[in-house]
Amino acid sequence: MDLTWLDEIDPALLREFLRAVRAADGRPRVDPDAALPHEFRGGRHVVAADGDRLLGYGHLDTGGDAFGRQVAEVLVHPEARGRGLGTALVAEIRAHAPADVRFWAHGDHPGAARIAERLGLSRVRELWQMRMEFGEPLPAPVWPDGVSVRAFVPGQDEDAVVAVNKRAFDWHPEQGALTAADVIATEAEAWFDPAGFFLAVDSADRVLGFHWTKVHPDGAGEVYVVGVDPAAQGGGLGRALTLAGLAHLREQGRRTVILYVESDNAPAVAVYRRLGFTRSDADIQYAAVPPNGA
Repeated sequence: MDLTWLDEIDPALLREFLRAVRAADGRPRVDPDAALPHEFRGGRHVVAADGDRLLGYGHLDTGGDAFGRQVAEVLVHPEARGRGLGTALVAEIRAHAPADVRFWAHGDHPGAARIAERLGLSRVRELWQMRMEFGEPLPAPVWPDGVSVRAFVPGQDEDAVVAVNKRAFDWHPEQGALTAADVIATEAEAWFDPAGFFLAVDSADRVLGFHWTKVHPDGAGEVYVVGVDPAAQGGGLGRALTLAGLAHLREQGRRTVILYVESDNAPAVAVYRRLGFTRSDADIQYAAVPPNGA
């Protein structure tokens, strides 16, 4: 089947395709009344189509992650699987992208693992989803001396949050690239609620850390981002911020809370496990690894 590259794609056509994939795989999250998920915006698109119906789709983020690596998503319609289309899409993207391009496999899909093995790609990253059902009351946050918590103020706090985020996540492929423009754009999303965006500040109102919560259309809450300035780490501020956000989500009537964390971030995983979170799913990145493993 012919593959076609596009600089733009019809959002309605792609949304219909993504909803069919979600019905089979549980991913990706697609809100019929909102913009396309951010991982399918911009960049370039490669499609396999039967008339005006998508059978296979690949997205290449040409801007790349925080380290300049291009990142791809490849999906195949449930009715078109088992025909080699996924392999063809991955091979096509590799032919048009730098050698270090990375491919997401959401939900650690076995089909993606087979394609990776066939094409000589290795697992280079594992992003865990962890989940908690509210049960027993959570402990109250304990704030370090001189620290208080307040809500995020749109139009005032974007730069301060981004500065803390940059220092806290200078190692992270996506979060470390957050800009003030990104925050402002997110403020326009239907789910954004400044009352669920908590800032830990010192006596001079300098931001030391933050917990940005999110509520999904299905009603689940999310520990969206918890970031603490490295200069303020080690005193329990991250745990206190996490507890403040969880209390807010519980007060809203949320029964389930999810979060995403790198599998090799042992300190964060340990904190979340102590709070009652358990691993529920994983997203995998595959890439060609040079012989020296660099």
